[in-house]
Amino acid sequence: MLLYLIPKSRVNFNLENMKHLLLLLFFSATVFSQKTTETFVSTKLGESREITIGLPASYEKNPNKQYPILILLDGDYLFDPFFGALNYGAYWDDLPETIIVGISQNKNDERTDDSTYDDLNGVPSKKGASFFEFIGGELLPYIEKKYHVAPFRIIAGHDITAGYLNFYLYKENPVFNAYISLSPELAPEMEVRIPEKLAKLKQPVFYYQSSGEGDLKDVKEGIKTLDTNIKQVVNPMLNYKYEEFKGASHYSSVLYSIPNALYQFFDCYKPISMAEYTEKIAVLQNGYVKYLTDKYDGIEKTLGFKVPIRSTDFKAIEAAILKNKAYQELDDLSQIARKNYPKSILADYELALMYEKLGDTKKAAKAYQKAAQLNEIGDLTKDLMLEKFDEMQSLTPKKK
Repeated sequence: MLLYLIPKSRVNFNLENMKHLLLLLFFSATVFSQKTTETFVSTKLGESREITIGLPASYEKNPNKQYPILILLDGDYLFDPFFGALNYGAYWDDLPETIIVGISQNKNDERTDDSTYDDLNGVPSKKGASFFEFIGGELLPYIEKKYHVAPFRIIAGHDITAGYLNFYLYKENPVFNAYISLSPELAPEMEVRIPEKLAKLKQPVFYYQSSGEGDLKDVKEGIKTLDTNIKQVVNPMLNYKYEEFKGASHYSSVLYSIPNALYQFFDCYKPISMAEYTEKIAVLQNGYVKYLTDKYDGIEKTLGFKVPIRSTDFKAIEAAILKNKAYQELDDLSQIARKNYPKSILADYELALMYEKLGDTKKAAKAYQKAAQLNEIGDLTKDLMLEKFDEMQSLTPKKK
């Protein structure tokens, strides 16, 4: 491992960094309720290793829900920053709830031994080879057997462990779907081998690497060479991003990098934003409901797990339909709502709204009345449905 002149205890954070750190730690302490540390006995390593597991607060309440998994090298100091960032994003539903597994590497220079590679052929050797097998052959199977996880795996590390995690890309079928490489110290030939492997990908891979202005010159040169080579790769399976943070040290750059990497990986997961609505949905001539189903099919295809369509996204599509007077599409929206929220007001409300806009107040009143008997969702309340029922009743011609 290369040595840095500024020790971790003397890293200078500006006020904004400190605010971000305190916010992340606040979410670490309050939102995630299940954080446990256990001793893992490894036959591959021939020793025990401490691991810390963070489960989402909703884990016990959702036995059928699958969660992405994040394996953290340098888990002893990377766990809390990732823990807080993921919980902050999940609180706003911008990031999916994720199972975090941090591997402790702070005893007797474990992180250096774990990252050992052969200087000649540039692949894991000695303890590094055993550690490689420990993660892929023992730890991942253990976590995936014990917890209900989605088939989306992320791995992250810092400096020497960030360089080491790239070895998983050398496999023909990479074990991980996403890689977070923070100020990596690269093994021999990695600047060439990684782009070669990325060019041959047959499955989607997300790759993020970063550096700070305060990183050592030799480290930054390797990172920038790798960045240049990756940017020449033409492969639709690759989602790549590199950032260098001005004014950031080797350690403070980690706090800038973590949320950026996570939001890169889970960009498709986010609910419909005002910008997405304005620029992509409201301008369509038709196909609003198809846009919605395609969005969620894309999430499942990209991330490997199914996400229920958010009620707020139904409302966004409804708004676009009303804006463009494509009222018949409310029927399609109703059918999708019935599949996703069969016991809620939503499906019958959308149907009632269609009848109302088409001028059939009798059918609208009947649909609003039915909706009032179902479960409330978002701002759709039973009182609102009854008000709409009365309104439609008053507009319906009386029989003579």
